Amino acid sequence: MKKHDKKHKLTLSDIQLYSLCAIPIILVFVFCYMPMAGIIIAFKNYKFNLGMFGSPWVGFDNFKFFVQSDVFLQLIRNTLLNNFLFIVLSVFSSVVLAVLLFEVTSRNATKTFQTILITPHFLSWVVVAYIVNAILNVNYGYLNQLLGVFGMDAIDWYNKPMAWPAILSVTFVWKNIGMDSVVYYAALMGIDSALHEAAEVDGANKFERAIYITIPSLVPLITILTILKIGNIFRADFGLFYTVTQDGASGNLYSTTNVIDTYIFRSFKDNASGNSYGLTAAVGLLQSVVGMILVIATNAVSKKIDNDLGLF
Repeated sequence: MKKHDKKHKLTLSDIQLYSLCAIPIILVFVFCYMPMAGIIIAFKNYKFNLGMFGSPWVGFDNFKFFVQSDVFLQLIRNTLLNNFLFIVLSVFSSVVLAVLLFEVTSRNATKTFQTILITPHFLSWVVVAYIVNAILNVNYGYLNQLLGVFGMDAIDWYNKPMAWPAILSVTFVWKNIGMDSVVYYAALMGIDSALHEAAEVDGANKFERAIYITIPSLVPLITILTILKIGNIFRADFGLFYTVTQDGASGNLYSTTNVIDTYIFRSFKDNASGNSYGLTAAVGLLQSVVGMILVIATNAVSKKIDNDLGLF
């Protein structure tokens, strides 16, 4: 067979496609890569009058200050523990919900359920904080009113730090389960219907088809999304931990809700005249580096288990 060395001519359609690709590439470069020059602040005692490049170097002093702080272990524990709960519960609940929606035969009913479930995702954490407060408030909260009906005393939830990992987990899952389940539901739509038909002919019920066909088909997607979530396990959702807890109820909940991101904010707010810029930049850089290491490590473990699994 003769080889065709004829070069592909650039058409108007190609130019349009390249133009569409150029827009997100430029946005990513401007907003994600150009600001990376600010990493230098993590190694400096930043001064406004001297600027980013003129401020004096302090080396790893900002990192040492954070690691040697009295709350370092508490921040690491709370951040990792809460995010671990979020990942496990959100992945499990999203997969279960997607499987249940997949079993709904009515297309209109599926759209209605998805719309209702996705709506909380678009609520700001400020609105969610008001909803949580309406439920948990010691004086007029719906939960305490319900407890009163059964003759039980009201509980001051904003003074019960041990209860907040569970409260935050439920709040996080409620807000994100709808959007996460849509991703899994879209993957389920790509499953060959012949597999379910063959299993049904063999006498498999819906539960058995879900266990042996539906969920195994989601394993690659579950692995990829979990790896991405683990990459952010060192980061906490600031709006969730700061707003919903009402800033740790003025310190009463810090033992379980004080995380790295809220610590950065308070350090910056309380020490705006000092080297708060360098400290916060150092902590943010540390989060990014640890997150990258976790993504690489988790991906390597996944590929060891099954070479077809993994993000890259």
